[in-house]
Amino acid sequence: MTDCSSKVPWPQGERELAQVRDFNRKLAWLPRFKIRNRVLPRMIQALLRVSQIGGASKLRKHGLKAERKSIAGGSVRIIRPKGCAKGVVLDFHGGGWVIGNAQMNDNFNIAIVNACDVTVVSVDYRLAVSTPIEGVMEDCIAAARWLLNEHEFADLPVIVVGESAGAHLAATSLLALKQSPDLLSRVSGALLYYGVYDLTGTPSVRAAPPETLVLDGPGMVEALRMLTPDLNDQQRRQPPLSPLYGDFSGFPPALMFAGELDPLRDDTLDIAERWSQSAPVEVYLLPSSPHGFIHFPTAIADSVLAYSREWISARIGGQAAISDH
Repeated sequence: MTDCSSKVPWPQGERELAQVRDFNRKLAWLPRFKIRNRVLPRMIQALLRVSQIGGASKLRKHGLKAERKSIAGGSVRIIRPKGCAKGVVLDFHGGGWVIGNAQMNDNFNIAIVNACDVTVVSVDYRLAVSTPIEGVMEDCIAAARWLLNEHEFADLPVIVVGESAGAHLAATSLLALKQSPDLLSRVSGALLYYGVYDLTGTPSVRAAPPETLVLDGPGMVEALRMLTPDLNDQQRRQPPLSPLYGDFSGFPPALMFAGELDPLRDDTLDIAERWSQSAPVEVYLLPSSPHGFIHFPTAIADSVLAYSREWISARIGGQAAISDH
């Protein structure tokens, strides 16, 4: 058991920080992501699919290809390394539970496959525009169970990765796996970027100023209520729906990141503190960084992603050494 350094800033120089602040000024001109109805998410999803036409060529440039496999409740998209895989990454995409798909993280996942020599399995869960959040969670839990029982991956360490709503789904899946300790013990680590862990809204969500970047801070509490229309706040706080209040005993080590300007900042800091009572947790607060910062063209984002890949390799290498003995 280790203590969590829950407010460690990411190391950066003045030039890197100035670059982030300059990009923030551009973000301030863009509309913030809002969940007000089901129409806008469907429009964004359609645009996403159009933008992904020809995506296979991106993989071919790296000598890779994707395989889609149907499983109970949905499907997964598998990218294997050119050589033997040293481990498996189970990837849960973000998008507020209402947009996104397994292909949207290809840039990140190609880099992980090549740098870490792992197979990446991305979950194509149903979206909450047409499926209750409980159904979305069931898809992700089914994908996790499938992977951990799949013969191809039987002897390989597993790292769970999630971003934003995907981080929420990664955490809920780990909590569900507590019913199968033998499967949970095979998960060597969890890499989580700025997740949503309290569906009633943490203090940083409720106090987010109107000028919040990327996410609509003031509207997030109402959006979370729209996601769970038949529940009251007491029910919304129950795990695994709100992973923050779960039991983290038996959980793997974790690496977590949050942006200083993200309304979801407290979600990461709070869950890191609780998680660290059961397993080692590294958590970093990114200066002047908004939600979604790993997608932005900054040196800080590049360094965070590079460190994430190093951490994956270290966790996989360490677990492989344990297995060999």
